[in-house]
Amino acid sequence: MSHKNDRVQVRIEPELKQAAETIFSQLGITSGEAIRMFYAQVKMRGGIPFEIVIPNQDTLSAMEEAEQSNDLEKFDSFKDLRKKLGV
Repeated sequence: MSHKNDRVQVRIEPELKQAAETIFSQLGITSGEAIRMFYAQVKMRGGIPFEIVIPNQDTLSAMEEAEQSNDLEKFDSFKDLRKKLGV
């Protein structure tokens, strides 16, 4: 049986913490459980359990355009998008 003696403390932006905790709640887990899951995955995979990349300028420009544009066409479902595209 393992003993949980170590503590991890980190400062984080309140908005990020709240957004993550809302998702954890929807998943039925606590913040502590989520952090333990992350650490377990790091140990199991021998590294960060997701891809970390620095977006290139084209990607950054597209992301900025998407965030600032009000004239982007929106769809209620993927099916509606496919219908519009004819696929």
